[in-house]
Amino acid sequence: MKWYRKLHWQIILGLILGLLWGLISALAGFNEFTLDFIKPFGTIFITLLKLIAVPLVLASLVAGVTSLNDTASLSRMGGKTVLIYLCTTIFAITIGLVSVNLWEPGKALPEETKIELQETYKDNVGEKEEGAMLVKERRPLDFIVGIVPDNFFKSASENSNMLQVVFVAILLGIGIIKVGGEKGKLLVNVFDSFNDVIIKIVDLIMKTAPYGVFALMAALIVDLAGDDLGKAGDLLYALGAYCLVVVSALILHVLLVYTAMFKIFTKVSLGTFFKAIRPAMLLGFSTSSSSATLPVTMERVEKNLGVEEEVSSFVLPIGATINMDGTSLYQAVAAVFIAQALGMDLTIIQQLTIVLTATLASVGAAGVPGAGIVMLVVVLQAIEVPVEGIALILGVDRILDMCRTTVNITGDAAVALTVASSEGKLGTPNLDD
Repeated sequence: MKWYRKLHWQIILGLILGLLWGLISALAGFNEFTLDFIKPFGTIFITLLKLIAVPLVLASLVAGVTSLNDTASLSRMGGKTVLIYLCTTIFAITIGLVSVNLWEPGKALPEETKIELQETYKDNVGEKEEGAMLVKERRPLDFIVGIVPDNFFKSASENSNMLQVVFVAILLGIGIIKVGGEKGKLLVNVFDSFNDVIIKIVDLIMKTAPYGVFALMAALIVDLAGDDLGKAGDLLYALGAYCLVVVSALILHVLLVYTAMFKIFTKVSLGTFFKAIRPAMLLGFSTSSSSATLPVTMERVEKNLGVEEEVSSFVLPIGATINMDGTSLYQAVAAVFIAQALGMDLTIIQQLTIVLTATLASVGAAGVPGAGIVMLVVVLQAIEVPVEGIALILGVDRILDMCRTTVNITGDAAVALTVASSEGKLGTPNLDD
């Protein structure tokens, strides 16, 4: 396949062309044309991402919950696997939040640019501020009460109620497990097929990403720069700082969390681990898909790390569904960065909401390119930050998607190694091939 047919190169090209068009538009006076006839395609792309969010969470979560029963009937190994996955995800989100709050890349934007961004989204921000005042008046346990919906279809009609959709999906998955038999298998097949369909739809939406990125970036440069191109440079500087924070936090997570896991539960060094799964990491980096890389990951974990097939065939498929350390960390950094760029200060409660929402959203994130940006919509709406702010980061998302997918795959393999060691099902690593 020629390089220009690959989606990630197309998105990068769309980013570059969008930036160039925005600059040319500002210089030549095409701003009205850009806003009237180019920006709407970016808006459509964002709307498509919102459209698919609820079906993606529902299908992926039900399929993930029911797969636990199919594999090992929620046995000890299943509980241990899910617990470790959730713990590493929470650590990843925490590292992301600490990093973005310490470095504050969103504040690299000048105050004038932030004010203009706030002006651009003033109606949306005003509505969210009113909602925040209502939140302050809630009782301590109202948040938990609000997770349980009285009408699922009403909850599914608003992406801001995504935690309610997650609750229903988990409840539905448990109900299917309890039914069992032929009826249970029929429903499992239905949701597995539904999940496959949703993944295909996500893939179709992501094919429009180059055009959406072009339109969003062109409109963003026009909105921010106007006749002052120096503001565009400020935006690019802030994006560079944002990318640096994400990549640094991902590396820190791998070095701290996985090294600690190996020290406590296994005798395998981080260097040996990397050498064993390096092909899977490279494939994940190039495809941005945990699911596509799964066969290679399983092969390397079994043959090179010595994990018995009984463990790898259980832990790794579940990891491709519910373990998204890299994606969760990215969502935390991206959400706070967008809030900083819009001049919004997030409260402790909102940042704790990021931890909870990103953890639950990672369980429902499909292991395919672009799923992370869909789940970011969920996180932003949960903390009442304008979703349109995604336009700030979408241009560099594909590059970061490659990095975070690599961490996702690394996390799957690390947990498989840890579970195998704790179950006495770990042999001697073989690094000959």
